[in-house]
Amino acid sequence: MQIVRRPLAPGETNHELLWLGVSSGGLALAASWFALKLPWPICLFHALTGHSCLTCGATRSAVAFFHAHFFAAFQWNPLAFVFYCALSIFNLYALAVIITRTPRVRITQLTASERKFIRSSIIALFAFNWVYLLMTNPSL
Repeated sequence: MQIVRRPLAPGETNHELLWLGVSSGGLALAASWFALKLPWPICLFHALTGHSCLTCGATRSAVAFFHAHFFAAFQWNPLAFVFYCALSIFNLYALAVIITRTPRVRITQLTASERKFIRSSIIALFAFNWVYLLMTNPSL
C-alpha cells in the first residue's frame, strides 16, 4: 500500500467534491426531514424479528452526535459514531483541498492480501457492532 499526495489528474473523478456533496446533501435531507416533523423511519428487520438490526440506533446516534452528545451517540451505535467522526474529518479535508486546490491524498498499489485484510476487517467491525447492539438492546 502506498499513500501519495498528488494533484487531481485531468479526467480523474474528484472524490472530495463528490463525497462532500453527497454527505452535505444527506445532512440537508435529514435536517429537512426532522424540521418538517415527518415520522421517524421504521426498521423492517426489527419489526419482523424483534431484534436489533445491523444499523439499529444509527439515526439516534446521528441526532446525539449533531447535538454534541458524543458519549450518547457512541452508546446508541459505536460503528455509526466512528463513521460520523470519520465523515466529519473527511468533509473538513475535502473542503480544504477544494478551496485551496492543493494535492489530493490517494491510496495506491494495494496488494491482494491488503485488500483481503481490509475487507475482513470491515466485516469484523460490522459483526462486532451487531453483537454489541444485540447484547445492549436485545428487544429495544
